[in-house]
Amino acid sequence: MNRLRNPICVAVSWVFMAVGWAGDGTLLSQAPAATASRRNPLQGQERARRSGAKLFAQECASCHGENGAGGVGKAPRLRQPEVLGASPGALFWVLRNGSRQNGMPSFAHLPEPQRWQIITWLTAQP
Repeated sequence: MNRLRNPICVAVSWVFMAVGWAGDGTLLSQAPAATASRRNPLQGQERARRSGAKLFAQECASCHGENGAGGVGKAPRLRQPEVLGASPGALFWVLRNGSRQNGMPSFAHLPEPQRWQIITWLTAQP
């Protein structure tokens, strides 16, 4: 019997692939719970949002697109529910740590308030 046409083999293959994808998770899902639960101290502040827009243009737009809607190369679109619905702490963790595997540099060189400004801008966008 051809394994590819056997419905049981196909079902088992799909289960293993789903478990593998879930196990790998996204970069956002890798944020430790203690960090992911952090709140953005600048949330809702217009001045922080404007500063975040400038910082995004300087630091992030070359990979994620002008407003985060379109990435270059492997950089993901940031205008998607998974990112926009992520906790501020998880976003902060990604900015601080980056991911060599995914080509995302760390932005730990930016002072903490500037990273929060970028998150303020990103999460305030429609």
